[in-house]
Amino acid sequence: MTDPLLAARALILHDLAAYGADTAEVVSLLDDVITERRWWVAQWPEGAQYVAGLVAQDVQDALLDRMVRWPVCQRHGGEAHELRIEPELGPDPHWVCEKDGAVVARLGDL
Repeated sequence: MTDPLLAARALILHDLAAYGADTAEVVSLLDDVITERRWWVAQWPEGAQYVAGLVAQDVQDALLDRMVRWPVCQRHGGEAHELRIEPELGPDPHWVCEKDGAVVARLGDL
């Protein structure tokens, strides 16, 4: 894919589906985030390599605003906490356990 936003959408949609969170409402939210980030990429084309992690963070934040934790870490047996994207602004974003900092998966590989 040549469009970094469409590539980001595909990665995040895969991770949403892995957790059963790919409902019509959440996919619509993802599409809204993609639309908002399109302006950001237009203003800073060199930042296109970072947009996937930013979109994942935006979706995660929007879901948290709706009182939905996604993705929830499944490494610590029932202790509810999230996976977070790292690096916050960098290439090759990956999901990291919020509790112990362990890398769980690359974005798009949950």
